[in-house]
Amino acid sequence: MKNTYTIKDLLSLLWNHLMLIIAITIIGGIAAFSFSKFVLPVKYSSHITMYVQSYTGISENAANDVNNISNSKQLVNTYMEVLKDDEVMNAVSAKLLEQYDEQDLRRVFSFDEDNKIDPASIRSCLTISSVTDTSAVTITATTVNPNLAADICNDITQVAPKYVEEAVGVGSINTIGKAKVYKKPVAPNNTKNGILGMAAAFLIVVMVILIIDYFDNTIKESEKIAKKYDKAIIGEIQQFGEGKKKKKGKHRTEPRGLLTDKDVPFNIVESYKTIRANILFTAADSDKKVIAVSSPNPGEGKSTSAANLAIALAQTGSAVLLIDADMRKPVQHRTFKIKNDEGLSTLIIKKSSMAKSVKSNVINNLDLLPSGPLPPNPSELLASENFKKLLEQFATNYDYVIIDTPPVNVVSDAMVMKDSISGIMLVIRYAMTTYEELANCMKQIELAKVNMLGFVLNDVHHNHGANYYNYKYKYKKYGYGYGSYGYGYTYGNNPTEETKENENAD
Repeated sequence: MKNTYTIKDLLSLLWNHLMLIIAITIIGGIAAFSFSKFVLPVKYSSHITMYVQSYTGISENAANDVNNISNSKQLVNTYMEVLKDDEVMNAVSAKLLEQYDEQDLRRVFSFDEDNKIDPASIRSCLTISSVTDTSAVTITATTVNPNLAADICNDITQVAPKYVEEAVGVGSINTIGKAKVYKKPVAPNNTKNGILGMAAAFLIVVMVILIIDYFDNTIKESEKIAKKYDKAIIGEIQQFGEGKKKKKGKHRTEPRGLLTDKDVPFNIVESYKTIRANILFTAADSDKKVIAVSSPNPGEGKSTSAANLAIALAQTGSAVLLIDADMRKPVQHRTFKIKNDEGLSTLIIKKSSMAKSVKSNVINNLDLLPSGPLPPNPSELLASENFKKLLEQFATNYDYVIIDTPPVNVVSDAMVMKDSISGIMLVIRYAMTTYEELANCMKQIELAKVNMLGFVLNDVHHNHGANYYNYKYKYKKYGYGYGSYGYGYTYGNNPTEETKENENAD
């Protein structure tokens, strides 16, 4: 949740959602215009003007005429209230029932228990107003029938004098001519309603964007977390490689794409080169060049980042080993399209040899140790002396060892190997990882006293330069608990029979 906004923040936020704002505004205008044109009834209007005199006749004395006009003005408001009275409306109702068929009137007005037109129903289609600085009163009727609108105005002028005389007792009210029938509709104003719809849609979408952003607690500013935890930002990776659809309506949760893919953009390659350089600098003081890669939660890109970091290191000519230590939901064997019948799990318990478990040269200078068959006790295997000895051997045989570990907030696997690694690189996902999730992750890292190398902000969509970010992703949380791993596998099972759900693993 943000506490303050600057003008720059607001403009940047709205600019990032400019296309959405434009689209919603246009849709709102089209919807309002269509509703006005095809749903709202067409209405017609007619009017007539009544003139109030305080005394009948014209005086030969000009001063008296001026006084009459002044008195007439004072009577206007009183006469207007009389014209709205139920008795006047009932009289108009009686005339309309003589002029029109009752069924036709029922389509326009509501009726009371006595089968008379409800006075309020007639009053609702009337506008009675005074003309400024005159003693004139204008009556305007608006209905779906142009003839009916004119007849209402004319009927009022016929019944009004009687009720005005009875109620007020002085003065008179006169008319000139009769109300005319106008065939041109006065409502609805489709253009005006369309513009109002656009304005309303614009205001609504802007308010929704501001409210969502105000309560959004996801990480979008790398500098903020670097300052808060006093840790380096190793790099930022723009969004690419969203993954293929596995089923209708479902997508991979992790943004995928390897540096060896032909369609990887140049800026992504450069981002990983920057991460490589920063990692080498950060871990320069460590005797062990064994680096764990993890994330607070599933689906934040740590497996892809681990693979690409290993590739980037291998491209320098260094001998690199990538270990898939996520023995709950492994993905590296699929990423590099190799078999997983033997790997880390079988190697730790000495049921396979080094030569069979480690897949050599999956790309130049890069070897891969897949997870192997899924064990029932991955944390115990990673905490075992056998695994520590393996890492020592790997550290001797390779220039760099990159370990893909499970999410920190889910299981403690990454923490148990603290004494065997140079440190941990934490991958967080732009606009998905929350500050609370990161805080919980960092608390566990600090309690375990694991060396924290720094953060990688993943899946950032840069738009119009580095100062503007726009993030879009397809994300669906999935279970990453013990019940979702499918521990029915035992050593020797064919790993190609693993559940398809593991394809979502990160």
